[in-house]
Amino acid sequence: MLPGLDGFEILQRLRAQNRVPVMMLTARGEDLARIAGLEMGADDYLAKPFNPRELVARIRAILRRLEQPPSKEGPLEVNGVRIDPGTREVVADGKKVELTTFEFDILELLMRSAGRVLSRDDLMEHLYGRKATPFDRSIDMHISHLRRKLENGQPIIKTIRGVGYQFCRTVEEQLENVE
Repeated sequence: MLPGLDGFEILQRLRAQNRVPVMMLTARGEDLARIAGLEMGADDYLAKPFNPRELVARIRAILRRLEQPPSKEGPLEVNGVRIDPGTREVVADGKKVELTTFEFDILELLMRSAGRVLSRDDLMEHLYGRKATPFDRSIDMHISHLRRKLENGQPIIKTIRGVGYQFCRTVEEQLENVE
């Protein structure tokens, strides 16, 4: 409801210039609007009406991620995907991949735990500082975006129904139990 430009256009212009974290606070709370905002590069999306304490908690979570010191660990490569926590660069199948802040953080967690299953609660707790609620699909949406950006025919991030997500260490792991 901004005069002149809408929030999505502002986000698009902002993302073309820099990677500053963006939280969208909007009256447009329908699923398609939230998904569009996150796909366009917003790091979080909160619809009105909202609890002011939730807004503060979400802002603090974003700031905590910004304050994280660069990883002392160097680049990590698993199953054709290479990440460099120092530069936050991602390369999959030899091609550079642009990720949002959340997507990179989720990918790094999954890759550092490759072969093990991480629950939605684990991911939510690490990224947002809170437990997942039954209706919060933000982790699922970020995983979906990661899959679309990284996978080339074979699943590299597997869903373990009722448990969580697993980053495949090898091609053999990718081929096991393909749904």
